[in-house]
Amino acid sequence: MEFGGLIVLVVVVLLVLIIAVKSVMVVPQAQSAVIERLGKFRSVAEPGLTFLVPFLDRVRAKIDLREQVVSFPPQPVITQDNLTVSIDTVVYFQVTDSRSAVYEISNYIVAVEQLTTTTLRNVVGAMSLEETLTSRDAINTQLRGVLDQETGRWGIRVARVELKAIDPPPSIQDSMEKQMRADREKRAMILNAEGARESSIKTAEGQKQAAILAAEGQKQAAILAAEADRQSSILRAQGERASRYLQAQGQAKAIEKVFAAVKRGKPTPELLAYQYLQTLPQMAQGDANKVWVVPSEFGKSLEGFARMLGAPGDDGVFRYEPPKEEPPTQVPEEEEESVKAWFDTSTTPEVAEAVRAAEAVARKEVPSPTLGAGQVPPPEQPS
Repeated sequence: MEFGGLIVLVVVVLLVLIIAVKSVMVVPQAQSAVIERLGKFRSVAEPGLTFLVPFLDRVRAKIDLREQVVSFPPQPVITQDNLTVSIDTVVYFQVTDSRSAVYEISNYIVAVEQLTTTTLRNVVGAMSLEETLTSRDAINTQLRGVLDQETGRWGIRVARVELKAIDPPPSIQDSMEKQMRADREKRAMILNAEGARESSIKTAEGQKQAAILAAEGQKQAAILAAEADRQSSILRAQGERASRYLQAQGQAKAIEKVFAAVKRGKPTPELLAYQYLQTLPQMAQGDANKVWVVPSEFGKSLEGFARMLGAPGDDGVFRYEPPKEEPPTQVPEEEEESVKAWFDTSTTPEVAEAVRAAEAVARKEVPSPTLGAGQVPPPEQPS
């Protein structure tokens, strides 16, 4: 009897433990549990501790509420230009309604895969291969929009759809590689041509600048040379002008001195005739003069010369009579200020010394050219 009571006690304890275990459930964070009572939906258990009615309530499914990433195997898709490409897709989705995910679709992952494949074929089928390869963002946007709209009634939200790879046929890949190689070679040739053009332009610009600078230098050199020639010509002309002016002054002074000496000597016609005869040999000293002849009218010339210079005396002989001294009516010529500037040699001591020597020679007493050096006029002969 005691052994039977012990067995009943053990059975009761086990039954209590089983009921306790069956009536308590802990739901982890980011998960939910769909609970049914007698096969009918009762509620969705949220994360935490949940009590169940033993033998009446059961958990139909536990749903992961986190965002899930599902990568589907490559799918063959035909493009608009009848080329078959293999496309790998990756879908990011999240369950937002656990009841709909359990009761609206038997397997929402397979459903998302099949829906992604069919939508992808519809989208890519309206594009060419080139558009497919260059329009990934557009394809992703269209896929996400269609999938999010269709899976909303399943309690699923599609966050993003990505095309992981688009593989064209091998023949097309070879052609694309050749095209890409040709494009790269074309771009390389264009870049080389652009570089050569820029280099030629820079070189031409440098040569242009060098030619301009050289021309400017030659221009400046020519201008300076011309200016130097002009200044040299001006200075040479000024020197010649000053030299001629000094020579003219010297000749004028010499003529004045000679004329004054002649007047002081009171020459007679016989003296003038004598001086004339002394001058004739000097006239014939040229290399081209071989013979000189006294003109036959020499006497008449002397007579006319004596009549012009003298007056007949009591014995009928013409003698020179000096004119009466008349006071000068004009002030002796003075050098003008502009003329004085010709002889400004203050900056060149050698030139100044030469000018002073020339002026000294010009001021020196010059003998009469009709009288030889050291000669004096002969005494006047008595009538």
